[in-house]
Amino acid sequence: MRPRDGHEAAVSYVELLFDLIYVFAIIQVSHFLLDNLSLLGAAQALLLWFAVWLGWQYSGWMTNWFDPDTTPVRLVLFVTMALALMVAAALPEAFGSRGLVFAGCFAAMQVGRSLFILWSLRGHGLADLTANYQRILGWACIGAVFWLAGGLAEGPMRLGLWALAVACEYVSPMFGFRLPGLGRSYTRHWNIEGGHLIERCALFMIIALGETILITGATLAGVGDWSLGTLLAFGVAFLETVAMWWVYFHIAIRDASRVITESDDPGRIGAYFHYVHVIILGSVILCAVGSELVIAHPLGHLTSTVTTVLLAGPMAFLAGMAIYKFVVYGRPPLSHLAGLVLIPVLLLSLTASHSPLLLQGASAVLLLGVGAWEMLSRRDRIRL
Repeated sequence: MRPRDGHEAAVSYVELLFDLIYVFAIIQVSHFLLDNLSLLGAAQALLLWFAVWLGWQYSGWMTNWFDPDTTPVRLVLFVTMALALMVAAALPEAFGSRGLVFAGCFAAMQVGRSLFILWSLRGHGLADLTANYQRILGWACIGAVFWLAGGLAEGPMRLGLWALAVACEYVSPMFGFRLPGLGRSYTRHWNIEGGHLIERCALFMIIALGETILITGATLAGVGDWSLGTLLAFGVAFLETVAMWWVYFHIAIRDASRVITESDDPGRIGAYFHYVHVIILGSVILCAVGSELVIAHPLGHLTSTVTTVLLAGPMAFLAGMAIYKFVVYGRPPLSHLAGLVLIPVLLLSLTASHSPLLLQGASAVLLLGVGAWEMLSRRDRIRL
């Protein structure tokens, strides 16, 4: 187990190595969405993103409880990494010929991790944690049935079965992994280290923002003619990435770990943070897709699909951040709520210009405005 000596647990080097797998996984999700810009493609990409996040999330909780610098935990992390890499590699054809590979590796990762922990906990007298992982294993096995059944099915049936599999692992913690005969878990028994959990989420945010930078640079490199419009689109994409970094990291990140540490129920607060990060990080992926579309065709025809992507990314990001800061401060920032109202009004008023570059530029400036507003409203709480 991780020592609980009153000091914030540092993120280990093996955890950083583990996160590198998810650099590749996020790129795969964004490319899948870019190649399937339709309602069906968006639903499939959303489901695949949930799978990527759930694999990372359950591993993150494991290393919050168990010391990743011990050999057994390192070994299970290495095995999990190999399976996660296979999941990411199979992701582009998850709804095609590699569905069973995707599903089988994901199910093996989720079930195998829980089996290892239960084996490790034998004879250590940690009744609450043991019972918790028995329930987690139960839901992982139920989810595995749907994953594997979906991998064998085709078409809409695969999508439906995998949606049930995601629900098993994403929704079950909301009611304490309740199972017949095993009862339910309670978050007050989840003895977590707040600083470590917040840092792990923040590092994943860096990975997601890094993916937007990689896509921005790679798209620019692939454009043959570096016209003024292309270079302006590159600058706007980079500005939007900086704006998201500012809104996420500048203020609330400093108080989030304190909120968990001082809470009477730290496990519940930690769960809230993980629930909302699937929205925040997913929105960053969506913004990266929008950036690639704009850089490739900055002055091209503005279709309804491109407008939706450019509108949905910043709005989902601000909605997720508003919830995040509601958990931290007890109320959502007025700046974020105003941004949620202004983004659709501003962007939809600009659709007549038929300019993807203008639309993304407006959203980037608005995100910067939200960050500046929040900084000024909390200037007595922060140190510049």
